[in-house]
Amino acid sequence: MVGVATELDLGGLAPARDLLSRISALDLAQLGEEIGALLENSTKRRIQEEKTDPEGNRWVAWSAAYDATRDHGRHSLLISNGNPGLLESIQHFSDSEAVRIGSNLIYAAIHQFGADPAKAREGSLPGAEGAGIPARPYLGVSEEDRRDIERLVIGRLEDLLP
Repeated sequence: MVGVATELDLGGLAPARDLLSRISALDLAQLGEEIGALLENSTKRRIQEEKTDPEGNRWVAWSAAYDATRDHGRHSLLISNGNPGLLESIQHFSDSEAVRIGSNLIYAAIHQFGADPAKAREGSLPGAEGAGIPARPYLGVSEEDRRDIERLVIGRLEDLLP
């Protein structure tokens, strides 16, 4: 995939592996799918509504040069009509061992990590030449995400107990 992705390693459930081995009815692939959907929705909410990184920090404001080029509310790199924006490109992929959240858009990594002004090419983004692009992280697992995942896992385990 071209772009950027974040991965949640389900190996963090290692202390519970003994319990999980005794409760073999738990479908880890389905659990991964549910966690993936939860994280995909959380990521999309950060992009569309909150404009924050996973730690809750507000993103750096758009530059005046970029802000002047966009059609406020109807088109942006994040949410657009016509061509897919970052929001529409967010997807999750999961199996019984890992969950991956990401985007295949070329500029997804620039949004996540920013761009060094020395590497900004002339004409690559209006107003970006020599200015760099600040990081506006959207991928990652927030504390709220961790709590939601924990509740989900506990709920699935409780469903299997007598």
